[in-house]
Amino acid sequence: MLRLGSLAIDPPLVLAPMAGVTDRDFRLIVRRLGGVGLVTMEFIPSKALVLGIRRTLDLLHFVPEERPLAIQIYGSDPATMAEAARQVEALGADACDINMGCPANKILKGCAGCALMGDLARAREIVAAVRRAIAIPLTVKFRLGLDTARQNYLELGRICEGEGAQGVALHTRTARQMFTGEARAAWPAIGRLKETVGIPVIGNGDIHTPADAAEMLRTTGCDGVMIGRAAMKNPWLFRQTAAHLAGRESSLPTIADRRSLIVGHLRAVAQREPSKFALHKLRKFTGWYTHGLPSGRRLRQQLQSLPDAQALLAAVEAFFDSLDEAAA
Repeated sequence: MLRLGSLAIDPPLVLAPMAGVTDRDFRLIVRRLGGVGLVTMEFIPSKALVLGIRRTLDLLHFVPEERPLAIQIYGSDPATMAEAARQVEALGADACDINMGCPANKILKGCAGCALMGDLARAREIVAAVRRAIAIPLTVKFRLGLDTARQNYLELGRICEGEGAQGVALHTRTARQMFTGEARAAWPAIGRLKETVGIPVIGNGDIHTPADAAEMLRTTGCDGVMIGRAAMKNPWLFRQTAAHLAGRESSLPTIADRRSLIVGHLRAVAQREPSKFALHKLRKFTGWYTHGLPSGRRLRQQLQSLPDAQALLAAVEAFFDSLDEAAA
């Protein structure tokens, strides 16, 4: 069990915050499949939250079934971050997470995300301000550093602990690496961070299988494992991993299981999202979900030319009908 202050996370498996991915529909899918201890909302810009920007406020909706749930915020101004954290607590989130790991250029240019690893004085101010503002558990997610020559994750970990954070998550790539290279090769850094701080450490990076999660826990001594991009292609990964850690086998999803999940998710997106956002999101999720399925590449190519969400849904249904016919 992973414990962040008063919050118990069991099993110690965390859904990583991913922009455009970990919306309410996807969080509910992962939660209902089972095995996830904590789900995290896609990161929220603190300034937009404080200003009450409608598109940002719409992202914040969640339901009790998702609990425990963390909301991650990002920004560069301590006072704005503190006010955003107050709103996160008022919304009823179980934990607040500070993003100090996003490597996207538009975030770095605003001196937020991983850019804060280049300004540890400001990073300290932000953690301290947010900690004073809220009573719920506070965590901070960061990377090794800005680049190979500036790996200051141990110092940032000590700062987070010293300012009252109840846990940290380390992604074992630098900002410059983005999502390239092998995060696995840097897993020993998680162990070094665990030896350096007295608060829980969550490891993140290159968890593709249940065996990967078990190995990270065993070799680094970390308290929990965060899974991100692999869950986009395999939302069953948390259930499979929890079973593996408990010494049990978990059955693989059937084609019927995949059809039910994919079609159900796509219909939910089509009903909830404005049409211009829905088509983009449908293409994105269908692309991830169909990796490894027979003729999945052909479907992904077909989706690029479809004009609207209804045409895409019809194509996905026809795709699974063809798989059923081939198996008959």
